[in-house]
Amino acid sequence: MRIIHYAAALALMLAAPGANAASARTADVLRPSAHPVELRTAPREISVTYTYKGQERTLDDFLGRTKTNGFLVLDGQDIVVERYTGAGRATRFQSWSVAKSFTSAAVGIALGEGRIRSIDDPVDRYLPELAGSGYAGVPIRALLRMSSGIDWDEARDAPRLQVAANKGYPIKKMAARQERGWDWGERFEYTSMNSFVLARLVTKATGVPYHDYVERKLWQPAGMESTATVGNDSHGDSLGYCCYYATGRDFARFGLLYLRGGKANGRQVVPASWVKASTRPSPANPRYGLHWWLGEGGDFTAAGFGGQYIYVSPRHGVVIVKSSTAAVRPDQEEALTAFRAVAAEVARTR
Repeated sequence: MRIIHYAAALALMLAAPGANAASARTADVLRPSAHPVELRTAPREISVTYTYKGQERTLDDFLGRTKTNGFLVLDGQDIVVERYTGAGRATRFQSWSVAKSFTSAAVGIALGEGRIRSIDDPVDRYLPELAGSGYAGVPIRALLRMSSGIDWDEARDAPRLQVAANKGYPIKKMAARQERGWDWGERFEYTSMNSFVLARLVTKATGVPYHDYVERKLWQPAGMESTATVGNDSHGDSLGYCCYYATGRDFARFGLLYLRGGKANGRQVVPASWVKASTRPSPANPRYGLHWWLGEGGDFTAAGFGGQYIYVSPRHGVVIVKSSTAAVRPDQEEALTAFRAVAAEVARTR
Protein backbone atom coordinates (compact mmCIF):
# COMPACT_ATOMS: atom_id res chain seq x y z
CA MET A 1 0.00 0.00 0.00
CA ARG A 2 1.29 3.44 -0.92
CA ILE A 3 -0.01 6.32 1.17
CA ILE A 4 1.35 9.73 0.23
CA HIS A 5 2.68 11.80 3.10
CA TYR A 6 4.16 15.29 3.09
CA ALA A 7 6.55 15.31 6.02
CA ALA A 8 8.67 18.14 4.64
CA ALA A 9 5.72 20.51 4.85
CA LEU A 10 4.47 19.32 8.24
CA ALA A 11 5.93 22.25 10.14
CA LEU A 12 4.00 24.65 7.91
CA MET A 13 0.77 22.74 8.43
CA LEU A 14 1.10 22.44 12.19
CA ALA A 15 2.11 26.07 12.58
CA ALA A 16 -1.13 27.23 11.01
CA PRO A 17 -3.93 28.12 13.44
CA GLY A 18 -6.28 25.26 14.18
CA ALA A 19 -4.05 22.54 12.74
CA ASN A 20 -3.62 20.77 16.08
CA ALA A 21 -6.97 21.44 17.70
CA ALA A 22 -10.40 21.99 16.27
CA SER A 23 -11.42 25.50 17.29
CA ALA A 24 -15.03 26.67 17.41
CA ARG A 25 -14.38 28.79 14.32
CA THR A 26 -13.00 25.99 12.18
CA ALA A 27 -15.00 22.97 13.31
CA ASP A 28 -18.56 21.69 13.40
CA VAL A 29 -19.92 19.34 16.05
CA LEU A 30 -21.19 15.80 15.52
CA ARG A 31 -23.47 14.85 18.39
CA PRO A 32 -23.39 11.23 19.58
CA SER A 33 -26.03 8.55 19.24
CA ALA A 34 -28.72 8.06 21.84
CA HIS A 35 -28.08 4.33 21.43
CA PRO A 36 -24.31 3.73 21.17
CA VAL A 37 -23.05 0.45 19.82
CA GLU A 38 -21.84 -1.45 22.86
CA LEU A 39 -18.14 -2.22 22.99
CA ARG A 40 -17.38 -4.70 25.74
CA THR A 41 -14.11 -4.45 27.63
CA ALA A 42 -12.60 -7.93 27.43
CA PRO A 43 -8.82 -7.59 27.78
CA ARG A 44 -6.70 -10.40 26.48
CA GLU A 45 -2.96 -10.95 26.62
CA ILE A 46 -1.82 -10.53 23.03
CA SER A 47 1.84 -11.25 22.36
CA VAL A 48 2.73 -10.34 18.78
CA THR A 49 5.95 -10.59 16.83
CA TYR A 50 6.28 -10.11 13.09
CA THR A 51 8.97 -10.01 10.46
CA TYR A 52 9.55 -6.81 8.53
CA LYS A 53 12.42 -6.26 6.09
CA GLY A 54 14.06 -9.41 7.32
CA GLN A 55 13.97 -8.41 11.00
CA GLU A 56 11.82 -9.85 13.74
CA ARG A 57 10.02 -7.10 15.59
CA THR A 58 7.47 -6.80 18.38
CA LEU A 59 4.20 -4.91 18.54
CA ASP A 60 5.32 -3.01 21.64
CA ASP A 61 8.47 -1.84 19.87
CA PHE A 62 6.45 -0.72 16.84
CA LEU A 63 3.97 1.27 18.93
CA GLY A 64 6.79 2.96 20.80
CA ARG A 65 8.86 3.82 17.73
CA THR A 66 5.87 5.32 15.96
CA LYS A 67 4.86 7.42 18.98
CA THR A 68 1.43 5.83 19.20
CA ASN A 69 -0.85 7.58 21.67
CA GLY A 70 -3.90 5.36 21.21
CA PHE A 71 -4.15 1.72 20.16
CA LEU A 72 -7.36 -0.30 20.22
CA VAL A 73 -8.19 -3.78 18.95
CA LEU A 74 -11.70 -5.12 18.51
CA ASP A 75 -12.57 -8.79 18.30
CA GLY A 76 -16.10 -8.23 17.09
CA GLN A 77 -17.55 -5.95 19.78
CA ASP A 78 -15.00 -7.02 22.38
CA ILE A 79 -12.16 -4.60 23.13
CA VAL A 80 -9.28 -6.99 23.64
CA VAL A 81 -6.53 -4.34 23.62
CA GLU A 82 -6.84 -0.66 24.58
CA ARG A 83 -3.72 1.37 25.33
CA TYR A 84 -3.09 5.09 25.66
CA THR A 85 0.09 7.09 26.17
CA GLY A 86 -0.30 10.76 26.96
CA ALA A 87 -3.98 10.39 26.05
CA GLY A 88 -7.06 8.54 27.23
CA ARG A 89 -10.49 7.24 26.33
CA ALA A 90 -11.88 10.77 26.10
CA THR A 91 -9.10 12.07 23.82
CA ARG A 92 -10.34 13.23 20.44
CA PHE A 93 -7.61 12.29 18.00
CA GLN A 94 -7.06 14.15 14.74
CA SER A 95 -7.89 11.81 11.86
CA TRP A 96 -6.06 13.51 9.02
CA SER A 97 -6.92 11.51 5.86
CA VAL A 98 -8.87 8.84 7.73
CA ALA A 99 -11.64 11.39 7.18
CA LYS A 100 -11.68 10.53 3.47
CA SER A 101 -13.27 7.17 4.23
CA PHE A 102 -16.04 8.91 6.20
CA THR A 103 -16.64 11.18 3.21
CA SER A 104 -16.89 8.13 0.97
CA ALA A 105 -19.51 6.66 3.32
CA ALA A 106 -21.53 9.89 3.14
CA VAL A 107 -21.45 9.75 -0.67
CA GLY A 108 -22.62 6.13 -0.56
CA ILE A 109 -25.52 6.95 1.74
CA ALA A 110 -26.59 9.88 -0.46
CA LEU A 111 -26.41 7.58 -3.49
CA GLY A 112 -28.53 4.98 -1.70
CA GLU A 113 -31.14 7.62 -0.90
CA GLY A 114 -31.28 8.72 -4.52
CA ARG A 115 -29.90 12.17 -3.73
CA ILE A 116 -27.02 11.36 -6.07
CA ARG A 117 -28.36 9.72 -9.21
CA SER A 118 -25.20 7.85 -10.16
CA ILE A 119 -21.49 8.09 -9.38
CA ASP A 120 -20.98 7.96 -13.13
CA ASP A 121 -22.58 11.42 -13.31
CA PRO A 122 -20.11 14.27 -13.89
CA VAL A 123 -19.42 16.05 -10.63
CA ASP A 124 -20.20 19.46 -12.17
CA ARG A 125 -23.79 18.30 -12.70
CA TYR A 126 -24.20 18.88 -8.97
CA LEU A 127 -21.54 21.58 -8.56
CA PRO A 128 -21.97 23.94 -11.52
CA GLU A 129 -19.21 26.22 -10.22
CA LEU A 130 -16.77 23.53 -11.41
CA ALA A 131 -17.97 23.67 -15.03
CA GLY A 132 -15.05 25.90 -16.03
CA SER A 133 -12.43 23.89 -14.11
CA GLY A 134 -10.49 20.70 -14.65
CA TYR A 135 -13.31 18.87 -12.90
CA ALA A 136 -15.75 19.58 -15.76
CA GLY A 137 -17.13 16.33 -17.11
CA VAL A 138 -15.25 14.18 -14.58
CA PRO A 139 -17.41 11.41 -13.10
CA ILE A 140 -17.85 11.23 -9.34
CA ARG A 141 -16.42 7.71 -9.45
CA ALA A 142 -13.07 9.07 -10.70
CA LEU A 143 -12.80 11.39 -7.70
CA LEU A 144 -13.52 8.51 -5.33
CA ARG A 145 -10.82 6.44 -7.03
CA MET A 146 -8.30 9.31 -6.94
CA SER A 147 -8.09 9.30 -10.72
CA SER A 148 -9.80 12.62 -11.46
CA GLY A 149 -7.04 13.86 -13.76
CA ILE A 150 -6.57 17.07 -11.77
CA ASP A 151 -3.04 18.47 -11.98
CA TRP A 152 -2.13 17.90 -8.34
CA ASP A 153 0.95 16.98 -6.31
CA GLU A 154 -0.13 15.94 -2.83
CA ALA A 155 3.25 16.67 -1.26
CA ARG A 156 3.20 20.20 -2.62
CA ASP A 157 -0.49 21.05 -2.81
CA ALA A 158 -2.07 19.42 0.26
CA PRO A 159 -0.11 21.57 2.75
CA ARG A 160 -1.13 24.68 0.80
CA LEU A 161 -4.73 23.51 0.90
CA GLN A 162 -4.60 22.99 4.66
CA VAL A 163 -2.96 26.33 5.31
CA ALA A 164 -5.61 28.06 3.16
CA ALA A 165 -8.36 26.33 5.15
CA ASN A 166 -6.75 27.28 8.46
CA LYS A 167 -6.52 30.90 7.34
CA GLY A 168 -10.21 30.94 6.44
CA TYR A 169 -9.93 31.00 2.65
CA PRO A 170 -13.02 29.58 0.86
CA ILE A 171 -11.81 26.25 -0.49
CA LYS A 172 -14.57 26.08 -3.11
CA LYS A 173 -12.78 28.92 -4.90
CA MET A 174 -9.59 26.86 -4.96
CA ALA A 175 -11.53 23.87 -6.32
CA ALA A 176 -12.95 25.99 -9.14
CA ARG A 177 -9.41 26.96 -10.18
CA GLN A 178 -8.07 23.43 -10.50
CA GLU A 179 -6.76 22.49 -13.93
CA ARG A 180 -6.75 19.20 -15.80
CA GLY A 181 -3.34 17.54 -15.92
CA TRP A 182 -4.25 14.35 -17.76
CA ASP A 183 -7.36 12.42 -18.75
CA TRP A 184 -9.50 11.28 -15.85
CA GLY A 185 -9.13 7.56 -15.13
CA GLU A 186 -5.73 7.49 -16.82
CA ARG A 187 -3.68 7.27 -13.65
CA PHE A 188 -3.89 7.25 -9.86
CA GLU A 189 -2.96 10.53 -8.20
CA TYR A 190 -3.81 10.92 -4.52
CA THR A 191 -5.60 14.28 -4.36
CA SER A 192 -7.08 15.73 -1.19
CA MET A 193 -8.99 18.31 -3.22
CA ASN A 194 -11.06 15.43 -4.65
CA SER A 195 -12.32 14.66 -1.15
CA PHE A 196 -13.22 18.29 -0.48
CA VAL A 197 -15.23 18.34 -3.72
CA LEU A 198 -16.99 15.13 -2.67
CA ALA A 199 -17.94 16.63 0.70
CA ARG A 200 -19.32 19.68 -1.08
CA LEU A 201 -21.16 17.33 -3.46
CA VAL A 202 -22.89 15.75 -0.45
CA THR A 203 -23.98 19.19 0.74
CA LYS A 204 -25.34 20.26 -2.64
CA ALA A 205 -26.98 16.93 -3.55
CA THR A 206 -28.75 16.53 -0.21
CA GLY A 207 -29.48 20.17 0.60
CA VAL A 208 -28.00 19.55 4.04
CA PRO A 209 -24.57 20.76 5.22
CA TYR A 210 -22.06 17.93 5.07
CA HIS A 211 -21.49 17.77 8.83
CA ASP A 212 -25.24 17.73 9.55
CA TYR A 213 -25.76 14.99 6.99
CA VAL A 214 -22.93 12.93 8.48
CA GLU A 215 -24.37 13.40 11.96
CA ARG A 216 -27.92 12.39 10.97
CA LYS A 217 -27.13 9.64 8.50
CA LEU A 218 -23.83 8.18 9.66
CA TRP A 219 -22.48 9.25 13.07
CA GLN A 220 -25.66 8.75 15.09
CA PRO A 221 -27.10 5.73 13.20
CA ALA A 222 -23.70 4.01 13.43
CA GLY A 223 -23.98 4.23 17.23
CA MET A 224 -21.13 6.59 18.03
CA GLU A 225 -20.75 7.16 21.75
CA SER A 226 -19.02 10.54 21.95
CA THR A 227 -19.15 14.00 20.46
CA ALA A 228 -16.78 14.60 17.57
CA THR A 229 -15.86 17.61 15.49
CA VAL A 230 -15.27 18.05 11.76
CA GLY A 231 -13.00 20.72 10.32
CA ASN A 232 -14.34 23.41 7.99
CA ASP A 233 -13.00 26.37 6.02
CA SER A 234 -14.98 28.99 7.94
CA HIS A 235 -17.14 29.60 4.86
CA GLY A 236 -19.73 26.87 5.34
CA ASP A 237 -17.85 23.99 3.74
CA SER A 238 -16.52 20.96 5.61
CA LEU A 239 -13.07 19.91 4.49
CA GLY A 240 -13.94 16.28 3.80
CA TYR A 241 -10.30 15.30 3.23
CA CYS A 242 -9.23 15.55 6.87
CA CYS A 243 -9.89 16.76 10.36
CA TYR A 244 -12.37 14.52 12.10
CA TYR A 245 -11.53 14.72 15.80
CA ALA A 246 -12.93 11.65 17.53
CA THR A 247 -12.18 9.09 20.21
CA GLY A 248 -10.40 5.86 19.45
CA ARG A 249 -13.54 3.92 20.37
CA ASP A 250 -15.67 5.81 17.86
CA PHE A 251 -13.09 5.37 15.12
CA ALA A 252 -13.27 1.65 15.99
CA ARG A 253 -17.06 1.73 15.69
CA PHE A 254 -16.66 3.07 12.15
CA GLY A 255 -14.38 0.15 11.32
CA LEU A 256 -16.89 -2.23 12.91
CA LEU A 257 -19.64 -0.71 10.76
CA TYR A 258 -17.70 -1.66 7.62
CA LEU A 259 -16.69 -5.03 9.04
CA ARG A 260 -20.43 -5.76 9.35
CA GLY A 261 -21.28 -4.72 5.83
CA GLY A 262 -22.58 -1.27 6.78
CA LYS A 263 -24.85 -2.41 9.64
CA ALA A 264 -25.03 -1.11 13.21
CA ASN A 265 -27.57 -1.90 15.92
CA GLY A 266 -29.44 -4.07 13.43
CA ARG A 267 -29.86 -1.19 10.97
CA GLN A 268 -28.35 -0.81 7.50
CA VAL A 269 -26.52 2.52 7.82
CA VAL A 270 -24.24 2.39 4.77
CA PRO A 271 -25.63 0.38 1.84
CA ALA A 272 -24.01 -3.05 1.74
CA SER A 273 -23.43 -2.59 -1.98
CA TRP A 274 -21.43 0.56 -1.23
CA VAL A 275 -19.24 -1.18 1.34
CA LYS A 276 -18.50 -3.87 -1.23
CA ALA A 277 -17.83 -1.36 -4.02
CA SER A 278 -15.62 0.74 -1.75
CA THR A 279 -13.34 -2.19 -1.00
CA ARG A 280 -13.03 -3.39 -4.59
CA PRO A 281 -9.79 -2.59 -6.52
CA SER A 282 -9.76 0.38 -8.88
CA PRO A 283 -8.39 0.07 -12.43
CA ALA A 284 -5.85 2.85 -11.88
CA ASN A 285 -4.60 1.37 -8.58
CA PRO A 286 -5.48 -2.15 -7.43
CA ARG A 287 -4.51 -1.16 -3.87
CA TYR A 288 -7.18 1.53 -3.70
CA GLY A 289 -10.98 1.38 -3.76
CA LEU A 290 -13.41 4.23 -3.18
CA HIS A 291 -11.43 6.24 -0.62
CA TRP A 292 -10.20 3.08 1.13
CA TRP A 293 -6.74 1.51 0.86
CA LEU A 294 -6.86 -2.21 0.05
CA GLY A 295 -4.55 -4.89 1.34
CA GLU A 296 -4.18 -8.63 0.96
CA GLY A 297 -6.78 -11.25 1.66
CA GLY A 298 -9.63 -8.75 1.66
CA ASP A 299 -8.39 -6.43 4.42
CA PHE A 300 -8.73 -2.66 4.01
CA THR A 301 -7.64 0.49 5.76
CA ALA A 302 -8.54 4.12 6.31
CA ALA A 303 -5.21 5.87 6.70
CA GLY A 304 -4.02 9.33 7.64
CA PHE A 305 -0.88 11.40 7.95
CA GLY A 306 1.32 10.79 10.96
CA GLY A 307 0.19 7.26 11.76
CA GLN A 308 -3.60 7.35 11.96
CA TYR A 309 -5.30 4.08 10.93
CA ILE A 310 -8.55 2.19 11.00
CA TYR A 311 -7.69 -1.33 9.84
CA VAL A 312 -10.40 -3.89 9.07
CA SER A 313 -9.79 -7.60 8.64
CA PRO A 314 -12.98 -9.36 7.47
CA ARG A 315 -11.05 -12.65 7.38
CA HIS A 316 -10.34 -12.50 11.12
CA GLY A 317 -13.27 -10.34 12.25
CA VAL A 318 -10.89 -7.77 13.73
CA VAL A 319 -10.75 -3.95 13.73
CA ILE A 320 -7.61 -2.07 14.77
CA VAL A 321 -7.32 1.66 15.46
CA LYS A 322 -3.96 3.38 15.79
CA SER A 323 -3.76 7.08 16.65
CA SER A 324 -0.98 9.55 17.27
CA THR A 325 -0.99 13.14 18.46
CA ALA A 326 2.57 13.68 17.19
CA ALA A 327 3.95 13.61 13.66
CA VAL A 328 6.14 10.60 13.00
CA ARG A 329 7.90 9.16 10.01
CA PRO A 330 5.75 7.21 7.52
CA ASP A 331 5.13 3.70 8.83
CA GLN A 332 2.33 2.39 6.61
CA GLU A 333 3.97 -0.75 5.22
CA GLU A 334 5.22 -1.86 8.61
CA ALA A 335 1.88 -0.91 10.16
CA LEU A 336 0.03 -3.27 7.84
CA THR A 337 2.46 -6.07 8.62
CA ALA A 338 1.96 -5.49 12.35
CA PHE A 339 -1.82 -5.21 12.05
CA ARG A 340 -2.07 -8.48 10.15
CA ALA A 341 -0.03 -10.21 12.81
CA VAL A 342 -2.28 -8.78 15.54
CA ALA A 343 -5.47 -9.81 13.69
CA ALA A 344 -4.16 -13.34 13.22
CA GLU A 345 -3.20 -13.60 16.89
CA VAL A 346 -6.60 -12.34 18.04
CA ALA A 347 -8.28 -14.97 15.89
CA ARG A 348 -5.92 -17.68 17.15
CA THR A 349 -6.55 -16.88 20.82
CA ARG A 350 -10.36 -16.78 20.74
